[in-house]
Amino acid sequence: MIYTVTLSPSIDYIVRMSSMRTNVTNRTDSEEFYYGGKGINVSQVLAELDLNSTALGFVAGFTGDAIEKGIRNSRIRTEFIRLKEGFTRINIKIKSGGETEINGQGPDIPAEALEELMQKLDRIVDGDTLVLAGSIPKTCPDDIYERMLERVKDKKIMIVVDATKQLLVNSLSAHPFLIKPNRQELSEIFHAEVENAQDVEKYARKLQEMGARNVIVSLGRQGAFLVDENGESHTCGTLKQPVINTVGAGDSMVAGFVAGYQKTGDYGYALKLGSACGNATSFLPGLATREKIDEVFAQL
Repeated sequence: MIYTVTLSPSIDYIVRMSSMRTNVTNRTDSEEFYYGGKGINVSQVLAELDLNSTALGFVAGFTGDAIEKGIRNSRIRTEFIRLKEGFTRINIKIKSGGETEINGQGPDIPAEALEELMQKLDRIVDGDTLVLAGSIPKTCPDDIYERMLERVKDKKIMIVVDATKQLLVNSLSAHPFLIKPNRQELSEIFHAEVENAQDVEKYARKLQEMGARNVIVSLGRQGAFLVDENGESHTCGTLKQPVINTVGAGDSMVAGFVAGYQKTGDYGYALKLGSACGNATSFLPGLATREKIDEVFAQL
């Protein structure tokens, strides 16, 4: 079983406007909403690739109800912990020429809810996969990912961590199977300019030295770079199609890589499928569909 953890899920409310001005009433040209959170996104794309997963995390209030109902899928088991107070956050993304984001705070996470999540992790068995993805709520302890990884340290499982800065660095001692920083995050971690392919590879290999087994660096329109645990490097490009949406593209790449590796055990294939999923999401208003994934994969 693949378990995805989203500590801070959201409803992403996207509004498109030809122009936006302050201090006046603005009207939207179109509106969409999606059930978000990085781990949830991974689960939804895994379902498109015919893989089952269990989605863990915290939900609260009417927005939490909407997420639980909205991501129902025969291949996604939802085992969210319901909080008694607050409501799951709403993130507003305003697309008007550029993109402006207003992200909500989300509910407080009490200690007893954290312990309930830890107990759910105890059910993970050898051969399972655990995906820790995204930011953490401000009321969670800074070392929550480390605590979760400590909880499963004696199990022979695949660990995937898709997080930023210190959250990611602190997870490396658990020797995660996969991490996926982007170029900017490499710069932030190592306090260095990452300007070219040589820099990308240099710092990806440093992350391996720090504990990661496989490192994907997502490079936006330049594709993706992978250094695998055997020391081999791989690259995959992107298709030249109009980018409609970047939200969830990285999560889609993670889902595709995990699915590709579980299917074949081949890192080159896994990177290609991950890239196809990331591309597919960027070419659609929402997350990648199986039809779009297959179309993009055939052209990469």
